[in-house]
Amino acid sequence: MKSLACTVQYGETEISYELLMMNRRSLEIAVHPDKRVVVKAPITQSLESVEAKIRKRARWIRRQIKYFNQFDPRTPERLYVSGETHLYLGKKYRLKIQMSSKNSVVLKNGYFTIQAIQNDSDEIKRLIEKWYKSRSKVVFSEIFESCWYAFKSENITKPRLRIQKMDKRWGSLSPNGQLTLNLSLIRAPKDCIEYVVIHELCHLIEHNHGPEFYKLLDQTMPDWMKRKHKLELSLI
Repeated sequence: MKSLACTVQYGETEISYELLMMNRRSLEIAVHPDKRVVVKAPITQSLESVEAKIRKRARWIRRQIKYFNQFDPRTPERLYVSGETHLYLGKKYRLKIQMSSKNSVVLKNGYFTIQAIQNDSDEIKRLIEKWYKSRSKVVFSEIFESCWYAFKSENITKPRLRIQKMDKRWGSLSPNGQLTLNLSLIRAPKDCIEYVVIHELCHLIEHNHGPEFYKLLDQTMPDWMKRKHKLELSLI
């Protein structure tokens, strides 16, 4: 599979797209939630004919990009004050800050109740992130064990699980067998976390994002595209 970064002019608009040349019979144009335009085309198809197809569907492409624009910015700046909403497993909870002689975080009745020695935004942020990290160890481990069941029959070594903050990726799988999940996933719905885990576990068998990888992903999690779309549009 060959990947190219291309642009095509449509009137006064320049459309940038990723062109994937592969073994397939027809051309496919997709606009992803992050507004990337991805074109999959047969290896035998000329660049001129690809550009002609894109120009023909340029209005549709612009409509899709406009639709996804409504989700920007995805994450409003957090101030860590009472009344502000924060996510946990895809659900929104309001922040309730109470002064106390000790620090604690409790999730109950639709609220993140924070008892803090000092009502300082940096301290509240630290307490919430500490709580997220603690919960992620439990939740991610349970999801990992559940997802691993689909791969137990394969002749592969079970990877180690690590959790850390990641800037641009939801998860990764290292060559030495370590599955890393982004701590921010604890804010996402559980089915989206399952998608990330399954995606990375599929790389134990198919290391690249080729046709065989997606075939395996389809077999293991038939609705993965729906989950991926949901994750990309979630307010994380």
